[in-house]
Amino acid sequence: MKSGSLLHYIIIRLLLSIPMVLILLTLVFILLRSAPGDPVTATVGMRLPPEEVAQRKEALGLNDPILLQYVRYMGNSLTGHFGNPVTDRRSVGGILADTAPATIELAIAAMLVALIIGITVGALAGRFRDTIFDTGGRLFGIIIYATPLFWTALLAQLYFSVKLNWLPSSGRVGGFNMPQDITGFFTVDAIITGDWAALASTLAHLSLPAITLGLMFGGVFARLVRVNMLQTLRSDYVEAARARGIRGRHVIFRHAFKNALIPVITIMGLQFALMIGNATLTETVFSWPGLARVLVEFIGKRDYAAVQGIVTFIAIVIVVVSLCIDIINALIDPRVRY
Repeated sequence: MKSGSLLHYIIIRLLLSIPMVLILLTLVFILLRSAPGDPVTATVGMRLPPEEVAQRKEALGLNDPILLQYVRYMGNSLTGHFGNPVTDRRSVGGILADTAPATIELAIAAMLVALIIGITVGALAGRFRDTIFDTGGRLFGIIIYATPLFWTALLAQLYFSVKLNWLPSSGRVGGFNMPQDITGFFTVDAIITGDWAALASTLAHLSLPAITLGLMFGGVFARLVRVNMLQTLRSDYVEAARARGIRGRHVIFRHAFKNALIPVITIMGLQFALMIGNATLTETVFSWPGLARVLVEFIGKRDYAAVQGIVTFIAIVIVVVSLCIDIINALIDPRVRY
């Protein structure tokens, strides 16, 4: 296989993802085992007799040697079994099936909002340097990123839901517009079944949370695109294109703008991971029935067995997203393959 080919790069990234997943899973296992006590005692130890507490610990395998627990945990995680909560009759897999699509749908919508806003503002700021567009773009990037996410969410609810009554303030779908459950992603399910009323309701409920979360990361992308636009506009190949008489518009969009987007794609994986973390506040404010909100509830209950399974799933999702972003980056920019 030729070094520098796309297939060679993909295989290398797949192989590197394996130890990354193993390290993340190991860290999750160690950190949760470092907490004092055990999940059963911490969760229901004060409400159940000692005999039943001992039975539950035995059922969860908490009395086994730590090495055996680790091997079992790794095997279960890699086969899609993320354990059983202490305070919920459902398995963690069932909880993930019910809530993970909502969080992923919100994160994808927010990422689209962030990219549209960030790229537009950053490109205008970089193209019209030292003008009102540049000043406004820089102020936008700084202010929107520094503003607390929950405060932005509350203001959006107050203005667009309460005052203007344009958009719903909570929930994932309204009234009897629930689409047929096929994939768990309401927008996808509504399109598949042709249920346009459900699609309209889903998009209306998705708008405020996605825009609120996306604005924050749009500020990051705007600053990044601006800086890279300024660098590419001063590069040799842009000057050469201008010297050959190529129109300014073609120089900007075919040369400078395209290359300014490469760093944005590179950090999209990291930003997606941060977006999943910040989804906790968004889901709480908008009563969004997602995974992040459920995770906070289990942390409040001190149900470490459920927390371990959910965090493990999130870690695997982040690794997969990072791998996909690296492959997309290699398709766009062949230099990263070498």
